[in-house]
Amino acid sequence: MVSVAEITPVDHSAPGRTARVLSMVRRHRVFAAAFGVGAVLRLITMLGYGPAMWFNDSYEYVSVALHPRPHPIRPDGYSFWLLLLKPFHSFTLAIFTQHLMGLATACLIYALLRIKFRLPKWGATLAAAPMLFDAYQIQLEQMVMSDTMFTLLVVGVITLVLWKRRLSWQAGAVVGLLLALTWLTRSIGLPILALVVLYLLVKRTGWRPITAVITASMIPVLAYMGWFASAYGKFAMTNSDGLILYMRTSIFADCNKMHIDKYKEVQLLLLCINDPISERKEYAQWYLWGQGNGDGTGTGEVLHRWGANKKFTEITNDAASAFATRAILSQPGDYLRVVTRDFFRSFHWSRPRFPDPSTYSMYEFKPWYDPDESGQPKRLPKWPSYQGGRTDTDAFSYEQGPPETRIVSPWAEIMQGYQQVFYLRGIMLGGILLIGLYGVVVRWRKFGGPVVLPWLGSVGLLLAPAATAEFDYRYVLPAIPLACVAAAITLRKGVTWARWSPRRTSASETTTLRV
Repeated sequence: MVSVAEITPVDHSAPGRTARVLSMVRRHRVFAAAFGVGAVLRLITMLGYGPAMWFNDSYEYVSVALHPRPHPIRPDGYSFWLLLLKPFHSFTLAIFTQHLMGLATACLIYALLRIKFRLPKWGATLAAAPMLFDAYQIQLEQMVMSDTMFTLLVVGVITLVLWKRRLSWQAGAVVGLLLALTWLTRSIGLPILALVVLYLLVKRTGWRPITAVITASMIPVLAYMGWFASAYGKFAMTNSDGLILYMRTSIFADCNKMHIDKYKEVQLLLLCINDPISERKEYAQWYLWGQGNGDGTGTGEVLHRWGANKKFTEITNDAASAFATRAILSQPGDYLRVVTRDFFRSFHWSRPRFPDPSTYSMYEFKPWYDPDESGQPKRLPKWPSYQGGRTDTDAFSYEQGPPETRIVSPWAEIMQGYQQVFYLRGIMLGGILLIGLYGVVVRWRKFGGPVVLPWLGSVGLLLAPAATAEFDYRYVLPAIPLACVAAAITLRKGVTWARWSPRRTSASETTTLRV
């Protein structure tokens, strides 16, 4: 049957393009309305908290954009994006692109569920709603941080893999490049790559697309690792993976149970924490970033006494990795306990102050950037960067003007009030994951069908930080869109991996699906 779209001449004029856009908006009016509200909320945020909001990690991203180099702690993918935007000298522009990324992620979710899986328009819109309306998602987009870009890349990968039932090698190459960008943006991209390859193997996609995925993903990553080796003498992505795992194990590691040879394993002894376990901090990040008491004692002193520029070196990182591995093997029960505890922090009804009040406040629309008594914005910290610069001067250099967050009424107050109500609570995320789990179980004969990929991706994004670093609220947000996709596919009657229930399609619907 010939559709209307195939017999109607295409009008390439400006009025014709406008008419087609308006027609598409009318056909998808529910999602268009939600999209419009999400865009307005982001505009209010930019007006109330411009040019950007800041996190402790933000300054090093800016430093790398100013002085390109492989960073010892985290990959440079996001810094490359800031580097591309550097000629404009505008954090406002950088933040604007991040809000566009958030909106684009919602569009990908809607398109996948509506066109590929034939969900009703309201159902596909509902699945994209957390991405559009969650106040903490919008606040994270307003920060100079890599998480929004990472979320878009992950959702883009999952969308493309699920969209293509028979993945060609060309599409596999695109997936591989997106996975490489994901890995270069955040180290957790490596497990995402492994998950996608495993999924394609189970689905018997064929060796050509799988080879294309692996090859296209590894070429940029290997090039980056070679660049890293030229700077640090080690073929790797960072010099921090072992230290971060050490941080994870420090809250329970007991050197008396680890059977360390005091003659042959002196490096491990140097990493032992003398404080009793009962007196140690509940949050692990203290043992990587804490400064102790300044006299060689106190929690956090072990790594701090190495010095900031000597802490993230190959020798220190390898020693910390060996210590953490020994702690996990010697105390597997204690390790599982802290991992389980941090994993389930994601599912609280409220948002307890964790890991510490300072970090917690940075995710709020009224953080420590509030104006001081003089009415001026609070200054950025004057921390040294790894390039030898300083956090506040680097930010000023990039912006070519004051980079501090300026809180403007009444827009700031609108988002402060909005954030108190409109966000996806942890217990709701738990319910969404349970729906997705049900979808995996009922499709067990097909290894979970299309539900298993986004569901495992979501669970993995929650579990990996708990297992290798520590729970943090910003790590939860990239898992939400994948959980919503898995739940939405589960609730769509008749959808299977091979095909969905056939039904007659009207001409207008055919046109809609072709948009």
